[in-house]
Parts: sequence; C-alpha cells; structure tokens
Amino acid sequence: MTKQLALKIDVDTYRGTREGVPRLVEILQRYNAQATFFFSLGPDHTGRAIKRVFRPGFIGKVSRTSVVEHYGIKTLLYGTLLPSPDIGKKCADIMRMVKMAGFEVGIHCYDHIRWQDHVADKDAEWTRRELQLAVDRYTEIFGEAPHAHAAAGWQMNRHALRLMQRLGFQYSSDTRGTHPFIPTVNAEIIACPQLPTTLPTLDELMNRDGITLDNIAEHILKLTAQPSATGHVYTLHAELEGGKWLPIFEQLLQGWQAQGYELVAMQQYLQGLDVSKLPRHEVVMREVEGRVGNLAVAAEDNMAAGIA
Repeated sequence: MTKQLALKIDVDTYRGTREGVPRLVEILQRYNAQATFFFSLGPDHTGRAIKRVFRPGFIGKVSRTSVVEHYGIKTLLYGTLLPSPDIGKKCADIMRMVKMAGFEVGIHCYDHIRWQDHVADKDAEWTRRELQLAVDRYTEIFGEAPHAHAAAGWQMNRHALRLMQRLGFQYSSDTRGTHPFIPTVNAEIIACPQLPTTLPTLDELMNRDGITLDNIAEHILKLTAQPSATGHVYTLHAELEGGKWLPIFEQLLQGWQAQGYELVAMQQYLQGLDVSKLPRHEVVMREVEGRVGNLAVAAEDNMAAGIA
C-alpha cells in the first residue's frame, strides 16, 4: 500500500497569496508533488492581531518565529495604520492560476483575524454569516461551489462544525489529531469527515528544545520515519514555507520522497480512506504545544498536537 502524506497549505495574508503561493506552486511542480491550497478570501486585517499581545504565551511565540521577518511591516499594519487589502479581489488571478495548474483549492476563511479571534465564542448566526461570505467569494472567484474547508487557526465552534455538513463539504480539516475521524458535538454526529493535521508546524517547533533552522527538517522527518496506518497531514503556511523557510520545505519534500511517501492533495488523501470505517471523536478545544490558546482537537486523541 502506498504511503501518503497530504500537504495542506494555509494562505493567511495578502502577501502570502501574492508572493508565497507562486513560489510554492513552482517548488511543488518541481518535485511532482500535489497539495491543497486553502485561501483567505476577504480583507487582510493582520494588524488587528496586535490584541493577542495580552494572551499568555503570545510574546514567547512571536520572539521564536520573528513575525516581522516573515510577514513584513506592511502586513502587520493592515487594518490599523494601513487600509486592509481585499485578498479575494486583488489576488483572484493567482488563486485561479493555482487551480489551473492542477492543485486542489478550498476555503480557509473570509477574514482570518475575525474568524481566528472570535469564532470560538460566537453564535450560530454570526458563524453562518461569516462562513457564507467565504463561500460566496470562493464561488465568485472559481465559478463553482467549494467542497472543502480548513479553519483559520484551527478555531471552530459547534455551529461551524454543523455547517460543514449542511454546506455539503466532502471533508474538512479544522482540527488537530493523529488520524481521520467523523466528528461529533455533544454526541451529535457531523456527517463530514475531519482530516486533522497530524504533524507539528514549523512555527510550533522553531527555537524550542534545541530545534533550529539547521535541524528542524530532520526533526520532522524523524516523526514520519515510521509510517502511520492512516498517513499524515502536514500544514504549511504560504507566509513561512513560501517565504524565508522555503529551503526547509524543500528539505522536507526531498526527505519525505526518500522515505517513500506519495505527496498528495487532501482530496486524494480522502479517496484513499474508507469513510464508513472512520472512528467517531468528539471535537473539543484544548491546548496544543507550541500554539497560543486552545485549538479544536479530537477528544480521544492523546497526541492531538501531533508532537512527539
């Protein structure tokens, strides 16, 4: 049986879409690898994330990953001192180029900061309205309805999970865990498979426990050396692996192919699963090492962070 590792690309910002996405398309094509690009489709309000400075652990994370270096000063001022560029309007041609190049595309969010910072505590109407904005913009750009969703910052609520089923998505990747599952909320079954991120991200690992630019790829490759029965999902970011950390991503692509993995899009990964046999797990909000705040995880997964 072919070992599969699905590449999930979160595109959070205007700069990430404009600069990081084309770089990632080029390198994926060079290595004959597939991936799924999940786009932020509305205004880039990254500057408003400054409010997170008051959250425990935020300063430590920022200092470990050099936010200014990766995102740029302009991005960090969007929505505060600078007007917010509308990503979907300004970058529609780039998004369509990705799809025309043969890569799967899906919804990340409409407004990344608004979803990530607020969805956990919002009601059904707020959640429906916010997600509908993303659905409408996606349909406008691509001329067809979306079939997949990957939540910004792995932030969800029970209303959002229900909408995954109601909107008819083939799958969603909103959670952290060790294997695909059928989500439940208060024992209510959500008929939309979750394909969780199973591996830690670069920004979660960098400059922790002796991990540096020189050995971070080696660390992640150790986690994939022994294949999982259900494969892996690795989340990368257009602003990081499509920017300063592109050489690290290339090391990972080379390493995974040397380990015998087929690098696939999320839909390809789904097609290799027997959905009728997936376990059911309650989705809860829980801390994940290397991240600030709580993330949506599979409750019965003891290693929901994907970090050894």
